[in-house]
Amino acid sequence: MAFSFAFQPIVDVRDQSTFAHEALVRGVQGEGALSVLQQVDDQNRYRFDQLCRVRAISTAAQLGLTGFLSINFLPNAVYRPDLCIRSTLEAARAHAFPLDRLIFEAVEGEHVESNKHLMNILREYREFGFKTAIDDFGAGYSGLNLLADFQPDLIKLDMALIRDIHRDRVRQAIVRGVVGMCTELDIEVIAEGVEHPEERDFLADCGIYLMQGFWFAKPAFESMAQIPTQAWRAV
Repeated sequence: MAFSFAFQPIVDVRDQSTFAHEALVRGVQGEGALSVLQQVDDQNRYRFDQLCRVRAISTAAQLGLTGFLSINFLPNAVYRPDLCIRSTLEAARAHAFPLDRLIFEAVEGEHVESNKHLMNILREYREFGFKTAIDDFGAGYSGLNLLADFQPDLIKLDMALIRDIHRDRVRQAIVRGVVGMCTELDIEVIAEGVEHPEERDFLADCGIYLMQGFWFAKPAFESMAQIPTQAWRAV
């Protein structure tokens, strides 16, 4: 299966730095993720998941990425974490990419056949020294149950919670509650889909300093996006 990656920065607004880059699957000419993902089925899901890890690491290394690299994985493609992780370890060694700079994201909204299976995967990844994250937190139905069973290093708030949050008291209350809970559990929060400076400022006031979204940079195909100076300016 032919595919490549675009990379989108996750920034830290406290010091205007780049915390990580998320590897986002794309077609070989930069086509959207759907053009690739619609080719994934039960027969090739495992192979695709393995190739994603290897290619994300090799591409990031070629681009000289020095921060964290965040990779999405398909829980339903992972049968035995200890076996599946071998290709990741080999790719990291081959490209001298530090294991403690890898973040594996599980999508909370994706149907997972067994939460226990997902928890086992995340625990195995942590034992190997990887950071773990639950992506799109708030988009599915099992987020709090997942947190009760396993506390990842990071959660990424779904962009539907972030959109126009500076004008929505209900979303504000929900996000403040999540931040308080994660602070107590020692989990870092990333806000996804930040598109306006007012969203940025409200989230920072809530204690969320890691952010990702078009306001800072769109995904850059096979390259590292540049964050414009205006992304940090006050409204």
